[in-house]
Amino acid sequence: MSTQTPAPELPTTDSSAQPTEGQESAKPFMRTIKSFVKRAGRTTTGQAKAFEELGPKFLLPYQQSAIDFEAIYADSTRARGQNDSKPFPVVLEIGFGMGEATAHIAGVLPDTRFLCCEVHEPGVGALLKRIGEQNISNIRICAHDAVEVIDHMLPEQSLDGVHIFFPDPWHKTKHNKRRLIQSPLVAKLARRLKVGGYLHCATDWEPYAQQILEVLTAEPLLKNRALGTNPELHGYAPKPHYRPLTKFENRGIKLGHGVWDVVFERV
Repeated sequence: MSTQTPAPELPTTDSSAQPTEGQESAKPFMRTIKSFVKRAGRTTTGQAKAFEELGPKFLLPYQQSAIDFEAIYADSTRARGQNDSKPFPVVLEIGFGMGEATAHIAGVLPDTRFLCCEVHEPGVGALLKRIGEQNISNIRICAHDAVEVIDHMLPEQSLDGVHIFFPDPWHKTKHNKRRLIQSPLVAKLARRLKVGGYLHCATDWEPYAQQILEVLTAEPLLKNRALGTNPELHGYAPKPHYRPLTKFENRGIKLGHGVWDVVFERV
């Protein structure tokens, strides 16, 4: 499960950092969205070794300027027979947990480049370890708050997709405001998607699935890809082929728990 989840809303403290109409702030300030709460965890010897050996290549430092995607993925390999001159799609993943699904998807979609945000150090180490073991070249990791990455490193219409899988559901009603999928974040993400790009969320908590569907439906730059395809799904999407069934998800299915995928497209 993702460890990227928002903290309670806080007021801004720097009035000069407030954006003008139609713009976002270029200065850091105490913001109303924060994409994570740090979890305790222990980095294993193998993960620490992966940090040391693979970190310099696959860890992308946070910066307050736009990413040069061509530069950071310059040595990523393409699938045999693919046109090297054709631009590759770029997908942002927010909160990859221990990286099992991320590594799988990167293998299924070798000509997609993945920018993955996660602040949980053992999770970052685990994904780096998988990258080494599976010889993955199309992932870069930014171990930083995804909201700041979005604000400062990702220009508008720079992404072909966004993945947010199993964010913390914050089950108690009084904690629902801490959920990651809220209108301000979705608006930021929508503006950074290219026309035709997609936002894919998945959750195993039905009340959260309903909220996600409502929030994404309310965003004017997005449309539901599932509408008109299968009325029995009620606006939810069939599980896309690239998203694997995790051990956690398989266990839940055996217990009769559901999983809901929501896929919207930038218009």
